[in-house]
This record gives sequence, structure tokens and C-alpha cells, in this order.
Amino acid sequence: MSKQPDPNVTHPAPGFPVTYVKPTITRPNIEVGDFTYYSGEDFESRVTHHYEFYGDRLIIGKFCQIAADITFIMNGANHKMNGTSTFPFYILEHWEQEQPPLSELPNKGDTIVGNDVWIGQNATILPGVHIGDGAIIGLNSVVGSDVEPYTIVAGNPAKPIRKRFDDEFINLMLRFKWWDRPVAEIQSLIPMLNDSDLEQVKRGINERLLAINEQ
Repeated sequence: MSKQPDPNVTHPAPGFPVTYVKPTITRPNIEVGDFTYYSGEDFESRVTHHYEFYGDRLIIGKFCQIAADITFIMNGANHKMNGTSTFPFYILEHWEQEQPPLSELPNKGDTIVGNDVWIGQNATILPGVHIGDGAIIGLNSVVGSDVEPYTIVAGNPAKPIRKRFDDEFINLMLRFKWWDRPVAEIQSLIPMLNDSDLEQVKRGINERLLAINEQ
């Protein structure tokens, strides 16, 4: 039997600067799914202002493709804005200010990236953004608002360019969730996942969903 892909291998593409992210994570508030890769060596260095006292999490799904020099900016980058000054005296030496309660600090919650998302080079993801399954983020984009599944966005601020597929096909993909299948099954799905004949793909997915429902 041939070897199967291993999500716990750090460098899955010898000769290329590609790292599976999950086995490199050391921070408890970062969660990454199997087979998501980063085009670089130190993914955690690309997650900035991620302070434990905020409690916010970065959650990334499976099979995401994250290009070089992306940045996830977390909630710790935000300053208290309901006073006259935004200067954070409380984090600097010898200034007499107690840390404000979290309720007074801007906090947009967890940053969540779905499955099979492609994030282009130099993109910046701002705090609290939710990016849906199958989305594509253009290079140099600054993403400050949520991205719908299977939608291409680009620019600063990032705006929708177009949906990758029609609504019927998108809903079918979201039901199918190929990324949650066992590795051996995904191996068999690769020809279909790379097929540009979407009508044929639709028939194939419907057949598989029907077979699953009959089990």
C-alpha cells in the first residue's frame, strides 16, 4: 500500500518552503485544521497582537492555502477609544494607569477562517473577521469584514469581486464538505475536485451524497 498524507509532517513538500501549520502551533489560542499549509517557516510570527488576557482565538480550518507574508492582526492591536486619549499607558513602564476592563477595550471576537480557503501573499486579516469555506483572498488585500463562502475578495479594504460558483453549486459544496472525509476517500475525490466541468462535478457529488444518505 502506498503511503498516505500525514497532517503531522512539518515539511510536506521537500524542496519547497511549505509548512503544514498544525504541528507547528504552540499557542493555546490558535487552532488549525489538518493539511492547512503556510508558504514559510514560522506561521505564528504572522499572528500579531495576540495577547492571552484578551482571550480571542484564531481558528483556521482544513486544507487552507496561506501564502507568504500574510498577517493576522488580533484584537490586542486595538486601543481604548472611549476616552480623550488612545495612548495605552497601562502597558508601559512606570505609567500609573491600571489595565482597563476588557469590556472597555475594543474586542471583535475570534477570527475564523473556514476550510479550503486560499489567502494570497501579503494579505492582512483584521480582528474578528470570519472567512467562509472555499473563499479566495487576493494578494495585498486588507480584510476587515466577513467573507461569504466561495467568494473572491480583493483590495484595501477588500471587496467582493465575484462568487466562484452559482448559489446552487455553493450550497452543494457546503453540504458535501469534502475536507471532512477520510484521507483515503479524499484521494479518490481529487479528479473530481480538479474537474472544470462543473455539471459533471455536480452529478458526482449528488451521487455520493445519495449513497451516504442510503447507508
